[in-house]
Amino acid sequence: MNEIQIKQAKKQADLKAIKFVIALFVLYILFSQGNLFMNSVMTPGARFYNAGLAEHFNYIQGLKTALIVPAVWIIKAFGFYAIYNESDVMVVAGPYLRINYSCLGLGVMSFLAAFVLAFPAPWKSTFKMLAIGILTIYVLNVCRIAGLGVLLGLFESQRQNFTYHHEVFNVIVYICIFVMLYIWIKNNTKGIRKAKTEDTIQPKQD
Repeated sequence: MNEIQIKQAKKQADLKAIKFVIALFVLYILFSQGNLFMNSVMTPGARFYNAGLAEHFNYIQGLKTALIVPAVWIIKAFGFYAIYNESDVMVVAGPYLRINYSCLGLGVMSFLAAFVLAFPAPWKSTFKMLAIGILTIYVLNVCRIAGLGVLLGLFESQRQNFTYHHEVFNVIVYICIFVMLYIWIKNNTKGIRKAKTEDTIQPKQD
């Protein structure tokens, strides 16, 4: 590659980087604020509450239930008796856990979705990473809720030491997601570099 081609390649790379950052920012705001707005739409007494939408399209409550039910199964598997409703888990002789919006992991899901969709990768790879990432966040969240129920039941005297479980959970999830994204980006950029290298190789002339 001559100097002009190098400059053009650098300019294209800079442009792609700017597009990625803008797309990441816009998508993250759209997803995160959209979920917050929908939470208001689905919550009785909230500013934008809509009874019709809350009754038929309440995915916020659906996610709560999807987290609570398997978490209760795990808690019971450890020998505890637990009862629950649409937002709460009570472990008999153990803790009382309330699953609110901040417990759902929608913030980190929004970041993951924004990053993966903004990154220039094949659609098949994008959707695969999106599905694996969201499933990972979901499984970790179920384990977090179940773990709190079991640990707070076993170590009642240490309950004050679990005050920052939200922060600990977020750190663990973001570490897992960043590792997954690093591997995913590395695999995708490797394929792009390989394709570019093959394009630049010219066949020898006899």
